[in-house]
Amino acid sequence: MEHLSGRGNAMDGAGNMEIRYAARSVAGPVRTSNEDAAYAGDRLLAVADGVRGPGGDRASAAAVQALRSLETARLPAGDLLGALAEAVGAAQRALRDVAASTPAGEAVTTLTAMLWSGSQLALVHIGDTRAYLLRDGGLFQITHDHTWVQSLVDEGRLSPEEAASHPRRSLLVRALTGAGGAEPDLSLHEAMVGDRYLLCSDGLSTVVPTAAVRDALSGGGDPEQVVEELIRLAYAADAPDNVAAVVADVVPAAR
Repeated sequence: MEHLSGRGNAMDGAGNMEIRYAARSVAGPVRTSNEDAAYAGDRLLAVADGVRGPGGDRASAAAVQALRSLETARLPAGDLLGALAEAVGAAQRALRDVAASTPAGEAVTTLTAMLWSGSQLALVHIGDTRAYLLRDGGLFQITHDHTWVQSLVDEGRLSPEEAASHPRRSLLVRALTGAGGAEPDLSLHEAMVGDRYLLCSDGLSTVVPTAAVRDALSGGGDPEQVVEELIRLAYAADAPDNVAAVVADVVPAAR
């Protein structure tokens, strides 16, 4: 997918904040197709990772495309989560169309997306794509993986270290499909000037240590430079997968 970057006043009603952003998705040196999709705009950030196989690339692209209408939609005041939930419903319907054209009749993708208004952001998440927040030097994962090994960690049957190297760590227990049924997580967050957000696919998070991600995000580069550095780190670590990353900074509005 093309490299997207820019700066826009997504903080409607706040007046003193805006975001700078960059997004990139690459197939990498191993895969012959790219099932990852990444998007960044003035109001919307999104990453999706289609399950590999027929239609995986179209599934992720369709999910992200369905959300892009939120960039220009007139959103009801105080209803960011409702607008995002409706857009996810549209994404599920788009996946149904993709599934109808695949030999197996399936279209499956993960999805992590943020929608901005004022100082608030609505977050939708399903699967093992992730969202992180860098604030005051600390890096926080603000999504919860919907994977089989994460469920074992939650139950105390695996340690996080064991989960990170488990051969079935990519097995999803929840994902977005045309059949519906699996509900995504929806949450509302308050943004602050100085925040830096990262959305990424598991092609990055499974091979680059958290400390290295934090160091890259904490550096002095702009979002476009940081996206490039994160992708470089992934493939320096011999990432066997596609990689998608979106970085967005909350900054004071230009005068």
